[in-house]
Amino acid sequence: MKQKIVILTGAGISAESGIQTFRGQDGLWEGHRIEDVASPEGWRRNRELVLDFYNKRRRQLLEVKPNAGHEALVELEKKYDVTIITQNVDDLHERAGSSDVVHLHGELFKVRSTLDESLVYEWKKDLNTGDKCDKGSQLRPHIVWFGEMVPMIERAQRIASKADIFMVIGTSLVVYPAAGLLHYAPAESRKFLIDPYADTFSPSVPNLRTIVAPATKGVPEVVSLLMAE
Repeated sequence: MKQKIVILTGAGISAESGIQTFRGQDGLWEGHRIEDVASPEGWRRNRELVLDFYNKRRRQLLEVKPNAGHEALVELEKKYDVTIITQNVDDLHERAGSSDVVHLHGELFKVRSTLDESLVYEWKKDLNTGDKCDKGSQLRPHIVWFGEMVPMIERAQRIASKADIFMVIGTSLVVYPAAGLLHYAPAESRKFLIDPYADTFSPSVPNLRTIVAPATKGVPEVVSLLMAE
């Protein structure tokens, strides 16, 4: 039976492909207050601003490509049972070739009904006022906003609890509940933290190895190590 590798990825791995990270030092996201573009209140207050914001991000995602970090993770599937749990809303893991990806915070290339959350549609063009679901209700970005439940978190916790190896890549482990997933990994499991600032926030968990490096450098190194075992 293959060993289980569970990988938690954050904005750092996508940033190296040119995607803006979610939380800047100034607390803004591409010049906007996060509350204005990533909350139910912001949606109610100024729908046009929210739609425009995500339309721009969707267009940007069409122009970027997976990087060496994304691509290295695909190699692990040749030897291990791999699940990627990502905080990112892009599809770069899938485009690189990873076959089992759980999106905690939604997906930029999907939209959903504001009336019936089960109505989710693939969507790569702009989303505008007047674009409606099959039941006649306005569509919204399929993104988990601040103040909303994270519907995939329980599944992610179950996956993390089965890890023989747990990798954290490109996240500062400050956004909950995703940050808590590391603590669901069994104490005896091997753990890797890969981030250029990892030495400033490395958590106190057993069997953790810290790699202070960006994803494009650190991930291939760890993958080579695991594939050689």
